[in-house]
Amino acid sequence: MNRRRRQVAQFFFVFISFVAAGFLFIPSTAAQNAAPQTAPATSPSSQTPPAQVQGYTLTPDQEAKAIAYAHARHELYFLDAAYGVLLLVMILQFRIAAKYRDWAVQWTDSDFGQLITFSPLLFLTIDVLSLPIGIWEHRLALQYQQSIQGWDSWFADWAKGEGVEIAIATLMVWILFSVIRKSPRKWWFWFWIAAVPLIILGAIIEPVIVEPLFFKFAPLSKAQPELAAKIEQMTIRAGSPIPQSRILEMAASAKVRQLNAYVSGLGASKRVVVWDTTIRRMSENEVLFVTGHEMGHYVLGHVRDGILFACAVLLFFLNLAYRSLNWMLARWGKMWAIRGPDDLAALPVLLLLLSVFGFAFTPISNAYSRRLEHQADQYGLEVIHGLIPDAPAVAAHAFQILGEVDLEEPHPSTAVKLWFYNHPPLDERMRFAQTYDPWSEGRAPEFVKDTGDVASPPK
Repeated sequence: MNRRRRQVAQFFFVFISFVAAGFLFIPSTAAQNAAPQTAPATSPSSQTPPAQVQGYTLTPDQEAKAIAYAHARHELYFLDAAYGVLLLVMILQFRIAAKYRDWAVQWTDSDFGQLITFSPLLFLTIDVLSLPIGIWEHRLALQYQQSIQGWDSWFADWAKGEGVEIAIATLMVWILFSVIRKSPRKWWFWFWIAAVPLIILGAIIEPVIVEPLFFKFAPLSKAQPELAAKIEQMTIRAGSPIPQSRILEMAASAKVRQLNAYVSGLGASKRVVVWDTTIRRMSENEVLFVTGHEMGHYVLGHVRDGILFACAVLLFFLNLAYRSLNWMLARWGKMWAIRGPDDLAALPVLLLLLSVFGFAFTPISNAYSRRLEHQADQYGLEVIHGLIPDAPAVAAHAFQILGEVDLEEPHPSTAVKLWFYNHPPLDERMRFAQTYDPWSEGRAPEFVKDTGDVASPPK
């Protein structure tokens, strides 16, 4: 249940990552997290409840491997953050952005023509110079058996990501500098006003336009008609019905061994997606729990809450960037050959500020996300109660499989949890799954109120 990670430029990443973190809650579609060949496969057709699991555990060899992989990713994370800041500083210090601006001015007198010349050049430069970090990350994924994606396919995905990024980033930069030039003192507010509907639009069109660029999708009913019917039944029970025509299977196994399911889109684009790797490794009941968790994000209003959270944070960041930009240009603008806030060459300064703000805000964003993910876990337990036998054990075993597949370390420190975990650690989630039982105490569940009206669990 990780978020997407794609090769995008700093500005696009900061803007879109808050959208993803705030309300999409969709697992990674990059070939970065996959299953080690350690956990035995589970038959998808098996309906026998798994044995009770007391907590998330790995064998000594698995644990050593999980810890080593976690340490490597953590080191790479901080290296990437430091390198990103250094890269933007160097682009400013060596006046690369100013040179791109001058080229654009020489090329055309049109403001729009200058922008569509400058913006792709800048973002492509940032991404190409950042490519070694992405290569290192994928190499780690291959080394720890988290990816099966070959380098040709990986570079093809990178190129497709570049095309999507440059198109969206250029649009955002055009809006940004249009409002800066028209309202030098309130541009941060007017840009925010323009960004809010784009966030919503992005949530609607992303599943239809972007996701199919990276993976193939087919109706789940074609390969797994019984599972598709049960998921449809669960969406009806959740109060957010999705027809089988929009319950899809994603061919994740072409690139990853990771397991997951997710719900994406808004309105007419809303859909349930189950990865083919999940169907192969988990029982049908475990797939229902994982899908029920994702349904919880929609039913509990996490989409709405996430949009509000993302927009509030974005407004704060833009106001802070406005104040900081003026100060930085007053101090270093001549050194960087930047003529003012409305100069295209000032864009790397904004990218630098937003990158630093986003980095510093990470623990708060993670804490907010962990709270919503815990609620989704609770919802998943409630929505499958009465639909399948021994739901707590099913949920706990699903978490155990996910941990083995994703190679999650069993006992992360508090600092690691605060900085890196946007979901609660698996041991906490498993223990909660086994102890949450309001029904035996005569209490009504908090979120799903109709559990007494469902049919008897399958035998």
